[in-house]
Amino acid sequence: KEKGAIFVEEINEIPDDSLVIFSAHGVSSEVEEATKSRNLNYFDATCPLVTKVHMEVKKHANANRDIILIGHEGHPEVEGTMGRHVNTENSTIYLVQDEEDARSIKIKNKTNLSLVTQTTLSVDETISIIDILKRRFPNINVPKKDDICYATQNRQDAVNSIIEYCDFLIVIGSKNSSNSKR
Repeated sequence: KEKGAIFVEEINEIPDDSLVIFSAHGVSSEVEEATKSRNLNYFDATCPLVTKVHMEVKKHANANRDIILIGHEGHPEVEGTMGRHVNTENSTIYLVQDEEDARSIKIKNKTNLSLVTQTTLSVDETISIIDILKRRFPNINVPKKDDICYATQNRQDAVNSIIEYCDFLIVIGSKNSSNSKR
């Protein structure tokens, strides 16, 4: 417990009458429903761009499309986004983490396929992965607008602009943060 916040892994461990805050990375439908079913007070702090990606996943799944999510396994945003997938009997969501995954992934529905991305990735890395997927699956439905967060890209650009002048660069952030790793 720190300044009134409670950090727990499971909704069932949250005491009654607590305030639950969904992180900017979003949560799965299961977490949201469990919070509501317990009648817990909650505040959804999910980033609007992440919410957009969640809505795209639902839209594609409801249209019986398979979906490729470019992201990092274990990242809270990826878990939340994959947890927003519906219609699992007619749609599958696949995680692609890197170029090797993009080259080797096996897709059931190659002709009705869509793509979404984790919002905190590197634009440069993501572009190369998307290029591989477009070559492999020419009919893949790619978002019209980039899903990479501009603030994330600005931080990555800032680091790239100063790194040649540094002997050391210290990044303060979570071990599982895509931002920190980039």
